[in-house]
Amino acid sequence: MRMGGQLTPIAQSYIENFDVVVAAIPNIFTRKWLMGVAKEYICLNDYYADMREDGKNRRNTYRRMADTILAEMRSGKRVCAAFYGHPGIFACISHMAIADARAEGYEAHMEPGISALDCLVADLGIDPGTRGMQSMESTQFMIYQRNIDPTSLLILWQPGIAGELALKKLETNEEYLQVLVDKLTRTYPPEHEVYLYEAATDPLEKARIDKLQLKDLPRAFLKQITTLVIPAAQDLQKDQSIIDQLDAITARRQSARGEMAEQA
Repeated sequence: MRMGGQLTPIAQSYIENFDVVVAAIPNIFTRKWLMGVAKEYICLNDYYADMREDGKNRRNTYRRMADTILAEMRSGKRVCAAFYGHPGIFACISHMAIADARAEGYEAHMEPGISALDCLVADLGIDPGTRGMQSMESTQFMIYQRNIDPTSLLILWQPGIAGELALKKLETNEEYLQVLVDKLTRTYPPEHEVYLYEAATDPLEKARIDKLQLKDLPRAFLKQITTLVIPAAQDLQKDQSIIDQLDAITARRQSARGEMAEQA
């Protein structure tokens, strides 16, 4: 997410030593660094202009980006495709390119990176292991029947484009967000406190951590990179029947060990 300190040594080695680096990086400082260290650099950012064309589905844009990576590979070059964050999280371009390359008999693999989720856990001081965590894309949550556990943390990605079913815009509106809130309030009280989070992407930037009530989400300022963080709203409830089963197993094992010790 933030180049300084968050770029792994092996990723840097690929960037510096492969024949060409193909990248979709929004941060201008990171792009300039890539241009300076890569043997050849191809920027995919201009492809996003496709989305401003009437009726253009953004999946077509992502497909064109993946095809650019594959074209360089087919020309015989060693290609490094670089993305900010983790290249496999909310980055369908990388998955497309790897799958197609392997299908054509080329060697391709993904190196893990630091994702927005990693930054979120650190910045908010949240341990997903304490209560558990659910994570899904906002529009997917809206249009499918999903079972939400109010005793665990819920992460909803990309609320800034929630409800945009045509895949032609990178934005949402107050009415779409109200639909999202209405569905969430089936599980959470309207006054439940939630967070809007955006990871810092350069050394001069601070992470965005805004607290608000769930009912106020439709009027909040959202970007494409904003993440909605919903803390647990209910306490964990013990399943006493399972606890009793585990206690019974422990008692039997202790009894068996005791009998073996007496026989010895």
